[in-house]
Amino acid sequence: MKIRITADSTCDLSPEYLAAHDVTIIPLTVTMDGRDYTDGLDISPDDIFSHVDAGGDLPKTAAINVADYRARFKELLKTCDAIIHFNISADFSSCYANAVTAAKDLPVYCVDSRNLSSGIALLACEAVDMIEAGCEDPRLVVERVTALIDKVDTSFILDRLDYMYKGGRCSMVAVLGANVLRLKPCIEVVGGKMIVGKKFRGAYSRCLKQYVDDRLRNPDAVSGKRIFITHTGVSREDFELVKAEVQAHKAFDEILEVRAGCSITSHCGQGTLGILFIKK
Repeated sequence: MKIRITADSTCDLSPEYLAAHDVTIIPLTVTMDGRDYTDGLDISPDDIFSHVDAGGDLPKTAAINVADYRARFKELLKTCDAIIHFNISADFSSCYANAVTAAKDLPVYCVDSRNLSSGIALLACEAVDMIEAGCEDPRLVVERVTALIDKVDTSFILDRLDYMYKGGRCSMVAVLGANVLRLKPCIEVVGGKMIVGKKFRGAYSRCLKQYVDDRLRNPDAVSGKRIFITHTGVSREDFELVKAEVQAHKAFDEILEVRAGCSITSHCGQGTLGILFIKK
């Protein structure tokens, strides 16, 4: 049995990984200045940065509708026997509900990742691993990845809060206070929702180190299979600092660098970086 893996464009997997493992992305719609764009195809994170830096409003993302999901599923099923599709958390979007409706009467298994960005990707990668190892039962794959959902550790440290303010996720008082105190907040995904975690203080590079030290403070509780370092665009120096700090805490089989897509970009802005992994 041939099983295909698909995911919403919010999963933030690299083009190289997608090509190497035959993973298909189904894109959300990004609306900016009243015009609709297809996530990852005719709009990029840099387009969003340029637009907002010029004084424009934050873009909005729209869920993939039922008709588009069903059309893509049917087309892909011409070349495979079953599909496992990974959705952004149902608490963030109606994508999962729409995908489930679209999959009715089709051999398509939809997974509510309860996550976003490379937190979704971690689950998709586990599914890919099982299929490439010879598993031909999509139900077993779904059972395995579903059991891992609560073990995915997703967080990001933010260098700036103006995007969060523009998106209505924090007040101007919080922005000004963070700037004065040089605070860099950590955003975590817990129970399918975003919450504010620890706040780190000081220069960005110093906060990055503190952030990694905090997230990997108990390396024995972390799976060493793979870790994502996902960011919206940071200096090479800062990325290498984070990578070295990760390696100092634990030896991972894979350290994957990913440039975050339009979803994380439009919510968090430049200078956002996260390490994402699965706990034991």
